Amino acid sequence: MNAMPSMPTRNQLAAALQDAIQLRGTVADLLAQKGTVVHAIGPAETVYAAIHKMTECRAGALPVMDGTRLVGIISERDYTRKGILQGRASNETRVDEIMSPKVITVGPDTRLGDCMKVVTDHGIRHLPVVDGERVVGLLSIGDLVRAVVQQQAEVIQSLKSFIGSDYPT
Repeated sequence: MNAMPSMPTRNQLAAALQDAIQLRGTVADLLAQKGTVVHAIGPAETVYAAIHKMTECRAGALPVMDGTRLVGIISERDYTRKGILQGRASNETRVDEIMSPKVITVGPDTRLGDCMKVVTDHGIRHLPVVDGERVVGLLSIGDLVRAVVQQQAEVIQSLKSFIGSDYPT
């Protein structure tokens, strides 16, 4: 005889809805899926080289590294606002002339929900991941949005299974 599945409790449904609202996991979890390859550029290189590297790597930003030390970040937005709009030639302008020197970073243990809050509150699109003094990854707002979409799909499936369970008729 088949046992009838139990109906979800109010608490189970509330927990599932809460999961749908909050972004679960840590930066380390996301980097485990995405990978930890960090494409970077030096501060003395040209903006042209940085844009070329961004294009090759399909990235919207690059950490600016002086050896192993993070000294800034350069993004397509920096290039547009501080390069093109100011009439600077990309092959004559150094990265450190237009990069953002104040870099907001996160650590591997940072919760993804906190990362989403950081990018939203600061109007930034890229978060270098630093473990101690070492850059171990780079997250984009796109990475975070993909995590939201994936997690919401999981919650929707879970709710469908709750709702679609065999109810007594």
